[in-house]
Amino acid sequence: MLEYDVVARRVDSHGSIAQCKEAEIVLDTDMNGRADAFNPAELLLAAIAACMIKGIERVAPMIQFNFRGVEVRLHGVRQDSPPFMASITYDLIVDTDEDDRRLELLHQNVRKYGTISNTIAAATKLEGQIIRRRS
Repeated sequence: MLEYDVVARRVDSHGSIAQCKEAEIVLDTDMNGRADAFNPAELLLAAIAACMIKGIERVAPMIQFNFRGVEVRLHGVRQDSPPFMASITYDLIVDTDEDDRRLELLHQNVRKYGTISNTIAAATKLEGQIIRRRS
């Protein structure tokens, strides 16, 4: 089993810092919000995006899938009472000349083996599509 450690600390009433390894990220924990940091919901969406991109980096060499770039666009809907991420949708945009069948194979692998996306999909509705972008 893999294990992960993150330490987060409050800096002041406007924000916090999370650290792991040699990385640091500013967190929006201000009750009024702040434009220069991710709030918890945005961090969750970013984690899903990172999971999908990392999944492509892992799977592409195994299935000999050629691509030039990847973009993930996510949209989360939050329920207020009780607070809950009701649904998350995404567009996984891949710059590639691979055919539709191979593009869908990539998508299936990303969905099947994504640690974060699988965890979130078990807790809420996570739906999306893979789209070809040609440069």
